[in-house]
Amino acid sequence: QVQLVESGGGLVQAGGSLRLSCAVSARTFSSYSMGWFRRAPGKEREFVASINWTGSITYYAHSVKGRFTISRDNAKNTAYLQINSLKPEDTAIYYCAAGVAITNKAGEYDYWGQGTQVTVSS
Repeated sequence: QVQLVESGGGLVQAGGSLRLSCAVSARTFSSYSMGWFRRAPGKEREFVASINWTGSITYYAHSVKGRFTISRDNAKNTAYLQINSLKPEDTAIYYCAAGVAITNKAGEYDYWGQGTQVTVSS
């Protein structure tokens, strides 16, 4: 069974930064593409970023491009989401997910973490 555990969320002021981590318990972590999604209060879950198994291909939602950076360390079985220039509208629960293909479609990911809360104060 593949388990994903997010960490690194918290309360920050607008303009601040956070680095979210997603630790994956899978011997085959390096074969998975990883994605980050978020769900803001009262809104649907939305795609944030994704990365392929080598880290050579990344995709971003338009709303976060230039501020967020997705990366991975296959030696540590961990994916990361660096979040800079935080805005109050970035407040959400952030989820990581693992799947076979790099995609922005939540339904195509096989495994999900429980999420980590990011709250941005103005």
